[in-house]
Amino acid sequence: MSVLVAIDQGTTSTRSVAFNSDLSVAYSLQKEYPLQYPDDGWVEIDPEELLSSVYSTLDPVIEKFIDISAVGITNQRETTIVWDAESGKPIYNAIVWQDRRTAEHCMQLKKKGYEEEIANRTGLLLDPYFSATKIAWILDNVNGARQLAEKGQLRFGTVDTFLLWNLSNGEIYKTDVTNASRTNLFNIHTKEWDAELLKIFNIPLSMLPEVNASDADYGIIRRKGAAIRVRGVIGDQQSALVGQKCFNNGEMKATFGTGCFLMVNTGDQSMQSNSGLLNTIGYGLANKTPFALEGSIFSAGTIIQWLRDNMKFFSDSSHSIDFLSQTGNSNDVIFIPGFTGIGAPHWNSEVRAGFYGITRDTTQKDMVTAAFKAIIYQVIDIKDALQNDGIEIKNLSIDGGMAANSKFCQLLADYLEQDIHVPSSLESTAIGAAITAGLGSSLFSIESLLQMSSSDTTVFQPRNDIFNPKDQARWREFLRVLLDTYN
Repeated sequence: MSVLVAIDQGTTSTRSVAFNSDLSVAYSLQKEYPLQYPDDGWVEIDPEELLSSVYSTLDPVIEKFIDISAVGITNQRETTIVWDAESGKPIYNAIVWQDRRTAEHCMQLKKKGYEEEIANRTGLLLDPYFSATKIAWILDNVNGARQLAEKGQLRFGTVDTFLLWNLSNGEIYKTDVTNASRTNLFNIHTKEWDAELLKIFNIPLSMLPEVNASDADYGIIRRKGAAIRVRGVIGDQQSALVGQKCFNNGEMKATFGTGCFLMVNTGDQSMQSNSGLLNTIGYGLANKTPFALEGSIFSAGTIIQWLRDNMKFFSDSSHSIDFLSQTGNSNDVIFIPGFTGIGAPHWNSEVRAGFYGITRDTTQKDMVTAAFKAIIYQVIDIKDALQNDGIEIKNLSIDGGMAANSKFCQLLADYLEQDIHVPSSLESTAIGAAITAGLGSSLFSIESLLQMSSSDTTVFQPRNDIFNPKDQARWREFLRVLLDTYN
């Protein structure tokens, strides 16, 4: 039986999934690994642990399925790894997309007047979220790194590039347009690394991989005696867009994983947001490279993990549903989820998390409910930003781990006051990688995908008199106080 294999490399875990030709799951393995927090706002991953999580999930899939048509890779975006070109060894830990250590560098570049030019070329904001200042930090803070880079002896990659390099023994040094578009170094209009941006961030071109379409032929990877062709590479949020089959202008998805990301396909139109959203590349498939608008929330599943691991409120994330009020009543407790700052549409690197309104009567249930509501309020902020940019959300399809929480999905419908669609399979990111590889292998077309029967969908409809605008206004007021304090 021939299968497509997706390597879904996420922020806190890796999954390797084998899909049948109808995109049903034939086999799946997942392995978590820890994040490291060496300083306030710093988030890192040991690259060896990351690779180990890939090998330990991919190897059993390769052993189980002799006939693998192709592999597709999807990955956490913006996370930055720099390694020695000869040894292949990273010279520093992977700096995760959530990391905020380069906030001061970004502020210095803003003061020099570069913000508008960077936005015009990349569609992105000048923020620590993206790869460019992370690369510069490594070059300037790891002993001898800049000298090695200037001699052409260092390589940079987002996680997809790092995996391709290691799985091919250094033979493949490539990335795709979606991952490149998240570095602050890639011009989304010319589809090339931008010389002016490289100059602004002081990064040598020799460090950067070759950029390809998402469904390109990336070459052969070798593992467990097998030689398998990689026919798809795509960033995780764009992969979810593909997995939800948002191939038409105006179609939208939201993924609730470690963070939360809303993305809408804007077709051939490059829309520069006036409301704090990101103009990015949607995918590079079937000779088409549409644009997309994205709202990025830094903390979603991270919050639930924190309540589980640090606060010890529950032993398993799935048990959080037992602590979530069915009506969203948190007894006036408010939570701001700024573990590593606040993302779209506010973009503040310095804000940190905090509860407000705690009294002697406050319970764990109140605090958990307040945390879930904080995620929903951020989604509302992005919805309002989309409306300001002329995009109306008519209905919303969601995926990711948090979409398995039915109480959360219902409250999301209640607070957004619109239907929320949840597919029976929440693996949109992995499915998107399989679709990308399948398109690259000519196993199907976009037209045939749209005709393919979709999985059953659960629709959560808003209930009356659940959403309290005054509660949301209090949350926004508390957030504004913090934003003004750390502005």
